[in-house]
Amino acid sequence: MGTKERRERQFQEREQRLLAAARQLIVRDGLLNLQMAKLAEVSEYAMGTLYQHFASKEDLLVALMTESVAEQAALFQKASGWKASTRERMFAITVADMIFVQRSPEHFRVAQYAHCEVVWSAASLCRREAHFAASQPVCDAVLAIVNDAIACGDLDPRGMRPESVATGCWSLTLGVHNLVHADGLLDHFNVHTPYFLLARHMQHLLNGMGWLPLIDPADTGALEALIARVRTEVFDESE
Repeated sequence: MGTKERRERQFQEREQRLLAAARQLIVRDGLLNLQMAKLAEVSEYAMGTLYQHFASKEDLLVALMTESVAEQAALFQKASGWKASTRERMFAITVADMIFVQRSPEHFRVAQYAHCEVVWSAASLCRREAHFAASQPVCDAVLAIVNDAIACGDLDPRGMRPESVATGCWSLTLGVHNLVHADGLLDHFNVHTPYFLLARHMQHLLNGMGWLPLIDPADTGALEALIARVRTEVFDESE
């Protein structure tokens, strides 16, 4: 390994340590209390070294969000490659998101903040582009299912592009994540099983699209069985 390659590896390893330290600070002090000076202190790096990696706090937040997207992409790719109907594969994407939020609850807290206009617009172009690149496999996994559904006749997009079809499912899922992470909000409105409710609403949405085969979202027993099947067959885990 040459000097350049060694330095690049050391740079990436140091960045991973900095991101890990930032996550620990978020858990300890809360997201809004994350400060570059505190990160430099706990990681025992000079501020100048810290700014070699992250030009601003906004860059740090986008980098934190980007880092965990790889795990989400791996789950989505499993769902997309499942040997099942296109409707079941699209529903498996929802289950993948449910599993991902269980494993990485801090991701959606960071993402909700990092995607707001004041943070996202202040982040550097290279960090935003890195996030787009990391997110592309997530998009590709979903679009593969939509395209397969259109090709085999399971779905008539009715003039919508595949990306527009996928956006409806994405919006529903993202909305539930945001509500869940608004601490106490859903409890106030007597909503105590938000992710099962998401699963049920997703089936209503797919029915509304005419995505075959249509199912009865009110059959909670069948829905619970489908979720358990996806967890077992696709993700090798039980509830």
